[in-house]
Order: sequence, then structure tokens, then C-alpha cells
Amino acid sequence: MVRTISVKKLVRRALEEDVGREDVTTALTVPAGARCRAVLTAKQAGVLSGMDAFHAVFHRLQAEVAEWEACLDGTPFDTGDVLASFTGKSRAVLTGERTALNFVQHLSGVATLTSRFVKAVEGTGTRICDTRKTTPMLRTLEKRAVVHGGGTNHRMALFDGILIKENHIAAAGGIAVAMAKARAGTHHLMKIEIEVRSLHEFEEAVAAGAEAILLDNMSLDDMREAARRAKGRGIVLEASGNVSIERVRAIAETGVNLISVGALTHSAPACDVSLLITPEGDG
Repeated sequence: MVRTISVKKLVRRALEEDVGREDVTTALTVPAGARCRAVLTAKQAGVLSGMDAFHAVFHRLQAEVAEWEACLDGTPFDTGDVLASFTGKSRAVLTGERTALNFVQHLSGVATLTSRFVKAVEGTGTRICDTRKTTPMLRTLEKRAVVHGGGTNHRMALFDGILIKENHIAAAGGIAVAMAKARAGTHHLMKIEIEVRSLHEFEEAVAAGAEAILLDNMSLDDMREAARRAKGRGIVLEASGNVSIERVRAIAETGVNLISVGALTHSAPACDVSLLITPEGDG
């Protein structure tokens, strides 16, 4: 099993990067015993993700968080909605504010963009999934955010699924050879997926016994024909390559089972949320 970096470790590293030795501004301007109420508010509509990391920032800084109330990850929100509120030590809240917001804004952005793609294909039976085009060290959180947005996860990493891509095919010596080598070296519970770029390669993959086929940058007509040929054969079809929100429904309507979208994680715009505090006196 792959070892993923825990939220606690990610938060620790993020704070080390942002704070360094000391938050000089806060230390010089905020009384040591001050406490505050903090309110996280949405400034746009979206889908929430990243609240465990958000909370962990203030725990790491020993903010003595109390009266914690927060929406659950996966919750849709509108402009003006309160997403979380709590009381804590003012210095710790101010020191951790940007790091906490960075997590929740980015991950909510991933969930929000995913929800847009999911809504665009609603009723077709096609699922939206992510890719390995993730931010280094944030893959676990980003893939969880995709699920919060209604999407589904592709393989987590190279260890848990076989996907033979065009460079593998070239290095192996062809589709049939690559498929045979993969089948010989794996067990019966692991599917083998192979990437194809044309209907000719699709037929090669089918003949080689592919259980899942990735249709890479193929035209709508070719994807539709591939779906027709795959019908009744138990082959999972995945479409991929420059998938946009404007085009995704047309792709889904070709009959593919999955559409993988790298943009969910590598190009999701951050959600606009703010954290404002109100002083509550000394602790």
C-alpha cells in the first residue's frame, strides 16, 4: 500500500513554509492573551472541501479552538454562507489564517469545478474522474476534493492500476506485446487499461484482450463508433484529452463510461472565501 502524507504533516510543512521562525507582525501587534471569534464566509457559490486541513492548522498552532461549528466537506454553498465559526487565541488564528485559507480555497475550487463537470453530464450515465495531474504532495487531498464534488477517482498512483500509454506501447514494441507482458505480470483482480488514438488501435486493443480502453483525443464520431463496437463486450471506455466544460456533455453522449479531466486538479480556480475575526477579550 502506498504511504500518503497525512494532513498533519502537510499542515506542519505548510506552516513551516509560511511562518518560518516567527510571525513578526502578529507578535508585535496582538496581545499575547487575546482571544477572538473567527468566521469563514463564502464570497461565491461553490462546494466545500478541505475542512480537516483548515481545522488542523489552528490545532497545530495551539489556538485552543472552542465553539467549533462547520459545514461538512461536500456541502454546496452560496455567496454569504457561513462555512465555519469558532473561537480561539487571536495570535494563533492570525498566524494560521493564510495557510488555512490556502487549503480550503484550493480544495473547494477542485470540488466546485468537479461539480460543474458532473452536472454537465447529468443523466448520461457517464462518470467524471480525475487524473494523476495533481499538485505534488497534495494528491490525496485533491482526489478527495474530486469526490466531494461528485466525481470519482482514477488510480491513486502507479502502484494500484495498469494503464499502458503510448510511450509504454512504443517501448514495449506494440499494443499486443505490451498487453501480453502486462497480463503475464499481474493478477486476475487488476484490470489492464490501454490507451489508443484511433479506431485501428482500438481494434488491436480489443483483439489483445483489453478490459478497459482509454480513447485519447479521438473525435466524437470515432468515440461513438468505439462505443458501438464495445457494446456487449464488457469493455470499460474512458475518454480523455483536452476535455472542456463546453464539450464534456457531447463526449458523454458518445456512450463512453468515464471521462477523465486533468483540469479538475491542475487548473481549478480557487474559491473566494474569507476569514474575519472579532476580538473577544483576554483568555
